[in-house]
Amino acid sequence: MSFSTPAQRSAAVDVILEQAPVLPVLAISDLNDALPLARALVNGGLPVLEITLRTDCALQAIERIASALPSAIVGAGTVLDGAQLAAVAAAGGMFAISPGATPAIYQAAAESDIPLIPAIATASELMAGMEHGHRRFKFFPAESSGGVAAVKSFAGPFADIRFCPTGGIGPATARSYLALSNVTTIGGSWMVPKDAMAARDWQRIENLAREAVALAKQT
Repeated sequence: MSFSTPAQRSAAVDVILEQAPVLPVLAISDLNDALPLARALVNGGLPVLEITLRTDCALQAIERIASALPSAIVGAGTVLDGAQLAAVAAAGGMFAISPGATPAIYQAAAESDIPLIPAIATASELMAGMEHGHRRFKFFPAESSGGVAAVKSFAGPFADIRFCPTGGIGPATARSYLALSNVTTIGGSWMVPKDAMAARDWQRIENLAREAVALAKQT
């Protein structure tokens, strides 16, 4: 399925991102960690998972989670080109997120069966994305690109745009982003700390996921 109108594309993204207030951004180095990690996050109330294509087993992890854990909504991050976008779709990914955007990846997105959420950091990049029919964007890197104030400032001239801010966000700033009317969800990795991953402490990760959900409910 391709997305012939901005409304169709936006609806496809909204169906995914509205499922959880926080989108865990995951780098999986050991394929055996994929399912227990995904289960911990889903059980903790965070079913939408972004598996970054930064590791050799990332596509296999997406495929494994997609086939074995239907309650997860798994997609890919760090998608850089059309070939990777196609590979994510073939692996069973339900969405893709890029750290930036180029004319080539916008063209690939127009022909893709899964929605791409491109990243922008400036008004000019946002306008370029709108010209390609996009209305939902990752704001990245969020904290170093102006943070909450920057996202809030987009609401005036771009009233129909919604964001998933990602990059440097943690528990201390999450609620400020989620309180903005033009933010659907936020991306972060604080619920998957490196020491918990190294120890395979899935219960701790599940508890941190629950805390992230509770944090969002306080906005």
